Amino acid sequence: MSNRIDKVIYTGRTHTTGGRSGQSRSSDGRLAVDLSVPGSNGAGTNPEQLFAAGWSACFLGALGKAAQAAKVDLPADAAVDAEVDLGLAGEAFFLAARLNVRLPGLDRPTAQSLLETAHQICPYSKATRGNIDVALELA
Repeated sequence: MSNRIDKVIYTGRTHTTGGRSGQSRSSDGRLAVDLSVPGSNGAGTNPEQLFAAGWSACFLGALGKAAQAAKVDLPADAAVDAEVDLGLAGEAFFLAARLNVRLPGLDRPTAQSLLETAHQICPYSKATRGNIDVALELA
């Protein structure tokens, strides 16, 4: 399977200064966030929270595509709770993640099938596959 893009649909652009204690702004002005080191008393968010937010939103979109292909109605209150860990192994930093998926009203086999299909088609899941530990849970 090739990871080469044939057609760019969208490009997100940000400008970040100050690292984990800085600011990040999108080129279109729609995103403007202060950043803080995880676990600090700073008022800003951190890259792990931003990654969790992006991945969970994308994963919900992939669940919608999976449901559409399976001719199943995705519950209106479907939700993904994403947890992204920043950790150490020796002196090296790594990420790990958990996606906790809630699909109320669907029977467990159908919900599990949608979750697995979404994990195969979600671009964030593809980008992390084989690179970080990821746990998928059906709530």
